[in-house]
Amino acid sequence: MKIDTQLQSLGFVGLGIMGRPMAANLIKGGRTLHLHSRSGVTAELTSAGGIACGTPAEVARKADAIVIMVPDTPDVDKVLFGPDGIAAGLAAGKIVIDMSSISPVATKDFAKRVNALGCEYVDAPVSGGEIGAKNAALTIMVGASEKTFERVKPLFELMGKNITLVGENGAGQICKVANQIVVALNIEAVAEALVFAAKAGADPARVRQALLGGFASSRVLEVHGERMIKRTFEPGFRIELHQKDLNIALGTARQLGVSLPNTATVQELLNACQAQGGAKWDHSAMVRALEVLANHQVGT
Repeated sequence: MKIDTQLQSLGFVGLGIMGRPMAANLIKGGRTLHLHSRSGVTAELTSAGGIACGTPAEVARKADAIVIMVPDTPDVDKVLFGPDGIAAGLAAGKIVIDMSSISPVATKDFAKRVNALGCEYVDAPVSGGEIGAKNAALTIMVGASEKTFERVKPLFELMGKNITLVGENGAGQICKVANQIVVALNIEAVAEALVFAAKAGADPARVRQALLGGFASSRVLEVHGERMIKRTFEPGFRIELHQKDLNIALGTARQLGVSLPNTATVQELLNACQAQGGAKWDHSAMVRALEVLANHQVGT
């Protein structure tokens, strides 16, 4: 793959469950990476060639394009425009790439403020979880101009497989909200089906195996159905993060005058899990809320 020398020097801010393997894949792809995270930069990344920086502003000064991967809208705001934020280190011609999942409305505002500094802005939220991040197999939903998209696409190809320019700034985040609605409702459907099957006396593992061969088959049934049966709820994607995404969906829907009744119901199930101390469980643990209602557990 031909490397755009103008984007050889990159920055990456936010090195959590997703950000860490994404940054590692950029390093493996031959890019120079300047790194910052509030939790610190791991030895794994620095030993691979990553360069630790003290502030987001330092990252921005040293990099031609800066990737952000943090949990929520206020986090992106702080990383961009807070004290020693990325904006303080930008110079005309640089590119800011936000791969977090945040508000589409805020994204459009952030883009305007970055554009005013003579820089390009890209919103590029991802789907695929920790496994997708580690395997460089993420789905990446992009909001940007076509010209900027073509410049940054080689970077995305180091982190993902399904890369789509959805539209201008904000469109990537709109697509991610739609994705999170679909995923949440699929998890609820799988959980509901497995609770029903188990309560009715069938082996949920065999039910899942049968369903994988029919029209009900899905990636959620394959991966999260197995998690529900085996009770493996260590997070690939935390409940509190999916709650955040559905809050964005419901808040934006109110602004648009759109009704999302099933999204609201699923959010209440996630709220029930949080009330049981499950904010940091994997979102497949939504099944636990349904198990309480049924007074029956799917797996052992």
